[in-house]
Amino acid sequence: MAQKLIAGNWKSNGSLADLDAFINEISAAAGLLSRAEVVLCPPFVYLQNAVSLCGGHLAVGAQNCSMQGAGAFTGEVASEMLVDLGVQWVIVGHSERRELFGESDAVVLEKVKRALASGLKVMLCVGESLAQREQGDATRIVVKQLSVVLSELTSLESLVVAYEPVWAIGTGKTASAGDAQEMHAAIKAELLASGLKGASSVKVLYGGSVKGSNAAELFAQKDIDGALVGGASLKAKDFLAIIAES
Repeated sequence: MAQKLIAGNWKSNGSLADLDAFINEISAAAGLLSRAEVVLCPPFVYLQNAVSLCGGHLAVGAQNCSMQGAGAFTGEVASEMLVDLGVQWVIVGHSERRELFGESDAVVLEKVKRALASGLKVMLCVGESLAQREQGDATRIVVKQLSVVLSELTSLESLVVAYEPVWAIGTGKTASAGDAQEMHAAIKAELLASGLKGASSVKVLYGGSVKGSNAAELFAQKDIDGALVGGASLKAKDFLAIIAES
């Protein structure tokens, strides 16, 4: 069985002291880390420190990147710059980027293409709102978000998909394991239907209030290949509890 992928998204949280303490505690559990592929995604300003501190069991990812390369784009961070730092992963299309910063499917597509071309591995986030789920539109929305990206790719070998029901992010609510499995199966069906290289081996992660107490049930589902963890990734003990269930 393939290893689970567990990624921690710190969002706009933490400090240098927090990062140092977190990585020291995580690194001390090297045996536990070997159970899964683990990625830490701190804020941009701490990426260089994270790369310097992380050992072989812990990869580093960014939470976003520009759809542009180098140029007159004040405040943007190009994917090539992330590669230059030693960053290996990037999250693209997180619901907070879509909702709070107006990133459309078209923008997400351009960011994915740019990141992959730069040599980064991409965690592509897709997910529906509570209203969309209650209207019975969840699968259509998620498949549409995914299909826009798939339409212009030639290979999926460096892509991971993270399903994050928007209504479960930071709310303490979690989709039932059955609901999550159903959506993950739909995502994998869409990936296979694309006929793209590497489609059958793309990992699909669940994101949305994942914690040690619900990780085992989620990971037991056939098509859930890991987790994109928010709040529970801020404390090493909580994050390790999730990894322990992988």
